[in-house]
Amino acid sequence: MGRAMSLLNGHEEVAVHRGERSGIYLVIAVHSTALGPALGGARLWRYATLGDGIADALRLSEAMTYKAAAAGLDLGGGKAVLCPPPDRELGPAIRRALMLDLGDLVETLDGRYVTAEDVGTGTDDMAIVAERTSHVAGKPLEDGGSGDPSPVTARGVEAAMRACFEHLHGSSDLAGRVVSVVGLGHVGLPLAERLVAAGAELIVSDIDPAKRADADRLGASWLEPDQATVAECDVLAPCALGAAVNPDNIAALRCEIVCGAANNMLAGDALAAELSERGILYAPDFIANAGGLINVYGEVHDLDRERLDELVDGIGGALRRVFDLAEERSATPLEAARAVSSERLETAGAPVLATPAGAH
Repeated sequence: MGRAMSLLNGHEEVAVHRGERSGIYLVIAVHSTALGPALGGARLWRYATLGDGIADALRLSEAMTYKAAAAGLDLGGGKAVLCPPPDRELGPAIRRALMLDLGDLVETLDGRYVTAEDVGTGTDDMAIVAERTSHVAGKPLEDGGSGDPSPVTARGVEAAMRACFEHLHGSSDLAGRVVSVVGLGHVGLPLAERLVAAGAELIVSDIDPAKRADADRLGASWLEPDQATVAECDVLAPCALGAAVNPDNIAALRCEIVCGAANNMLAGDALAAELSERGILYAPDFIANAGGLINVYGEVHDLDRERLDELVDGIGGALRRVFDLAEERSATPLEAARAVSSERLETAGAPVLATPAGAH
């Protein structure tokens, strides 16, 4: 089933398969299993071409390797990408067929890859995947899973923000800090709720105007996404899709910290240096948003809630070490975070790229 391309861009394995039930292409990229089975969510997205979907799987799976290594987890990095044609409707029957196809493809990898939910998929989808493979996490609570990991991701991002303020100001207190949360989705909304509870003042934004009701409930100021990204604030928290910080807006940023839940929030690695030159502290996203991965890791290893919370709160400690290393080496936090991850992978005997593309 499918075809494997060995060692593509440093990846251990890439499987591309056209689902037998759905007729939709699926991609699974396994970047590394040096520290443990490759774990990463299944992203359902309408890519312009299959090649775009493969490229996304390669980039995201590599990022998962570095995320797991930085978080100290015994996991490798992988990603599944589901690529329905842009013009195809996904009714309940086709969606179920697609998830069964995903389960079959995951099963062919014999445990080298464990899937979970991601953008476009949820716990109910993982319950269907589990009909075809045991190598799945993030199932509904009633099915013995850990449920939606988004609130845990939000907790980790809050811990990351506190570490940023402690590094800059010697205090992790969020009271009175102004945070611009761009994207009130599965993670952005619980993050905003946590920040309000901590006494922060919020600017919020989303492409869905219906989310304005959440802004009103939270007592937050509402701006359009482009405006919220460049609003004057203490923290810019991108919590939607990637490339929130890009060459078109970086010069206009008016924050002292960039720390959010989005993957690949920088449109390019060079922007990390530009942020540093502007005196803006960047919390590398693959550390700041590791809470969701930790939640799934807890399900796989049957960790109790106390131990899980310890690991999530440890995101703050991991970032503090990254910031200290960045200062010691006169490097950007992104470079320091990659160094921490690379050193752990090298200890495990894994081949590590000098400049891992997409690990941001």
